[in-house]
Amino acid sequence: MKFINKNKVSLLCAGLLLANSFLVSCDSEDSNSETSGPTELKINLDMNLQTMESFGASDAWQCNFIGKNWPTDKRNKIADLLFSNEMDADGNPKGIGLSLWRFNLGAGSAEQGEASDITDEWRRTECFTTNGVTYDMSKQAGQVWFMKAAKERGVDKLLAFTNSAPVYLTQNGKAHASIKEFYNLKDGKMPELADYWTTSLEKLKTEHGLTIDYISPFNEPQYEWDGSAQEGSPATNANIYTFVNVLSPKLQAKGLDAKIVVGEAGSYESLYRTISGKESRSNQIDYFFGTNSSKNIGNLSNVKKTISGHSYWQAWPLATLISSRQDAASRIQSVGGVSLWSSEYCVLESPGTAKLPGGAGPGRDLGMPLALWTARLISTDIAIGGVTSWQWWTAISRGDYKDGLIHVDDGASNGAGDANYCKNDGYIRDAKTLWALGNFSFFVKPGMVRVVIPELDNAAATTDVMLTAYKDAATKKLVIVAVNITKSAKVYKLNLSGGAITDNKLTPYITSETMSLKKGTAVDAAGFQIPARSVVTYVGTYK
Repeated sequence: MKFINKNKVSLLCAGLLLANSFLVSCDSEDSNSETSGPTELKINLDMNLQTMESFGASDAWQCNFIGKNWPTDKRNKIADLLFSNEMDADGNPKGIGLSLWRFNLGAGSAEQGEASDITDEWRRTECFTTNGVTYDMSKQAGQVWFMKAAKERGVDKLLAFTNSAPVYLTQNGKAHASIKEFYNLKDGKMPELADYWTTSLEKLKTEHGLTIDYISPFNEPQYEWDGSAQEGSPATNANIYTFVNVLSPKLQAKGLDAKIVVGEAGSYESLYRTISGKESRSNQIDYFFGTNSSKNIGNLSNVKKTISGHSYWQAWPLATLISSRQDAASRIQSVGGVSLWSSEYCVLESPGTAKLPGGAGPGRDLGMPLALWTARLISTDIAIGGVTSWQWWTAISRGDYKDGLIHVDDGASNGAGDANYCKNDGYIRDAKTLWALGNFSFFVKPGMVRVVIPELDNAAATTDVMLTAYKDAATKKLVIVAVNITKSAKVYKLNLSGGAITDNKLTPYITSETMSLKKGTAVDAAGFQIPARSVVTYVGTYK
């Protein structure tokens, strides 16, 4: 995640063709007019789009202190909110059922303390080793606790990512960079860095029973990371290519099945075009997976044919949101056989106070404005970008900022930067954004296939009602996620091709100002209303 102020705490062909006609005024989302009759909602179960892989969030940076120090009942409450796939006695989801959890494998700035130059203690991370020889797997105990809690509650995949090489291997002995462009690593130390990864994964498995499914070794390599806000390092595409070629055989030699995921681009544009001044860190889709690229890594044994970008900076204005997803999807389609992930997001843009309280990231928002903003982004990333996995930045925030699914505070303020603030205990606040993500993550499970909604203009829908539909062929489950940005309720009539809805009924789960993923009364598929300013998931079975 790239902060601009150190004090801030924390495809698919069908979708593309429909998205090209974005001519709708943004004013339409503020319409108060009621619809005169039901709109036909056509869904074709026989026309498949992308296969969904996961919905996730990150443990950085709050989970280490909270997972280690907080009372057990509160830790379990947070874990239930994030990971639970269970429903209460009334049929309401107890949590949002994430299917992927991002673990920040530490670089060792915490052991350095103030000498790390990273001013915020919460953003320093422990490292399992200080020399690459002896390992202390009691480190990162709070994060390990959350990984175990995730697996106990059915989370499908664990991903380990780093912001920096461990400090004993970096050129400057720090977890932030002091050189420009190139990876902060001592010359000739890529084999040792790969050994650090493989040994850490091996010991997480043998000593903690945790199997890491994905490895993401480089984070937002387009940035210089030469400040004191957090760990990080730039990296060229060549740096990444070289390391992946060293790491992949070492994983295979140790019998580790973890797949390397490259990208984590600071924004989508670095995936599909050349950025001036950052030429060596651009065009990552073509560089790593292009058919004619000499640096194609797609055939390496432990590389996942996936590339990830972060949804920052191109979420507003809507024309940019749409065009950037179109461009990324088009480039992914051109290389073939590669999936696109949106692997990080929270608000960094400044869309103005009419769109978000405070107009930008500062100032936490537990209500519907941020939830609708986020749900629009998720729906657009899926429907226009064709992403198969969508991941939020930090699951828990202790700051007065729009960066958490769950916020913690002391009961007297909305957040603080003081190191002791909520370090050992605090109050838990579930944001509407948590539940809006849950409208996707609780119901759209790995392996479900997104299906075509003919005649839906996904671009124009960004100011109206966004709709995506998914099927589980094995269980005959149909899931429709609706995001109604407008101030008007909308009535629809389902017209399903390739099957028929059982009993012609759909069960809604509603997130709104007054409800948080609450189960509603079953509705008639021939005429159902999507409430204003809401995110609703409709679940049914077909035959």
